[in-house]
Amino acid sequence: MNLSRLVKELAGLPTETEWVEFKQNNASHEDIGEYISALGNSATYHDKNSAYLIWGVSDDTHGIVGTTFDYRSYKVGNEELENWLRHMLSDNADFEFQKADVDGKNVVLLTIRKAISRPVTFKNNAYIRVGSYKKPLKSYPAMETRLWNRINNSDYELLTAKQNLKKEDVVRCLDYTTYFDLVKMPLPTEIDQIVHYLAEERIVILEDNGLYSITNLGAIMFARKLSYFPGIFRKSIRVIQYRGSSRIEAIREYEESKGYASGFEGLITYISGLLPMGEVIVSGMRRTVSSYPMDAVRELIANALIHQDLSITGAGPMIEIFESRIEITNPGAPLVDVWRIIDNPPRSRNEIMSSLMRRVGFCEERGSGWDKVVSLCEFSQLPVPKIEEYDEFTRVTMYSHIPYNKMTHEERLWACYMHACLKQVSNDYMTNKSLRERFGLSNSKNSAVSRLIKDALANDLIKPFDPDTAPRYMKYVPIWA
Repeated sequence: MNLSRLVKELAGLPTETEWVEFKQNNASHEDIGEYISALGNSATYHDKNSAYLIWGVSDDTHGIVGTTFDYRSYKVGNEELENWLRHMLSDNADFEFQKADVDGKNVVLLTIRKAISRPVTFKNNAYIRVGSYKKPLKSYPAMETRLWNRINNSDYELLTAKQNLKKEDVVRCLDYTTYFDLVKMPLPTEIDQIVHYLAEERIVILEDNGLYSITNLGAIMFARKLSYFPGIFRKSIRVIQYRGSSRIEAIREYEESKGYASGFEGLITYISGLLPMGEVIVSGMRRTVSSYPMDAVRELIANALIHQDLSITGAGPMIEIFESRIEITNPGAPLVDVWRIIDNPPRSRNEIMSSLMRRVGFCEERGSGWDKVVSLCEFSQLPVPKIEEYDEFTRVTMYSHIPYNKMTHEERLWACYMHACLKQVSNDYMTNKSLRERFGLSNSKNSAVSRLIKDALANDLIKPFDPDTAPRYMKYVPIWA
């Protein structure tokens, strides 16, 4: 982005606006924190993608006068200014300091992206601009109501990740060849046609000034390097492999630098190479296979990407590989009850991104992903992945093979319940025999499976389809059926 051109355009405004503030030299760290809250909220309120706080522009004449303000050397106690601000601001505050030389004068530009998911707060207080004044949001209830309405009706994917770009800058930043390959379209030979199709997909947006912005959708999916986009580079996928079953010793760490779509297949190949392998005999031929069904691993990783809460700054999906389990963590709590994850209508925070990922084949059609994961784990006689809910993140743990007698009671109950759910959505029923087969147990284990079914009934996880049926022929359905 041409910072000098942007500063001149903003300085050319006839007056300060609710989303632009000019300073000549220093402002206190408290003031800067309040401005980030006020300007971020005002950008959303006035339907702007970003707001700006600029040092080096005269507040009165809007002339470029230069500044002595240096955000890099500014300390709050012993802490750097930017780090201090990130601690004091809510986690949806998305901002970036930049230095620019404008006509030989030093200018500092603070870009604040619009508030998403909720108002931006500083020290737990929200601010907003009223004219050119910074005011507490709670003092203006009508504005607060309208701000919330705008927040609730905005899509993170369509916010801008990089602005004021020429067409040449767009194709330099985006892996457009992967896009055309995935949607199975011939690659255009002219840059105008390339950018046209990217705009149709809302990967880029044509701005009023004739330049282009790359949306968060475009950046997070097709970035050549996520580091090109300061607002989202922390959304990159991290993979850590540990020795043994604890986090004491990490033996390998990898961070995917490309956008999700551009780097997905390479990521899956990399992870597959880290997983333990085993040998099986197929049609008389010895084959080496992964200890995990890779289609299930792929689906769980894709789910973590599309269901993450993108408004949580400084956090991205993480895949941790241990000796006998894989943990996949994403920012944001689940939007559906995990006990009804197979049958409930699906909900997605990022519908535009998830729709694109389904369209290009990275994950299952809407609502069928967990059915597939559970089915693949059952086929491989693996435990059902465990889902853990936290306030700000979700963790799914996938286990390699655990013999029935080594599984915990909770793991057996969870597997029994999910088996009943899978049968229900397939218009079938769980029986003692089907559950035995699911665990790979022989007929001699009939009584052990009967005890598990009895415990599942006592815990209100399942119920008889017909209570009057003879015990030998009893069929079971989930408790909610």
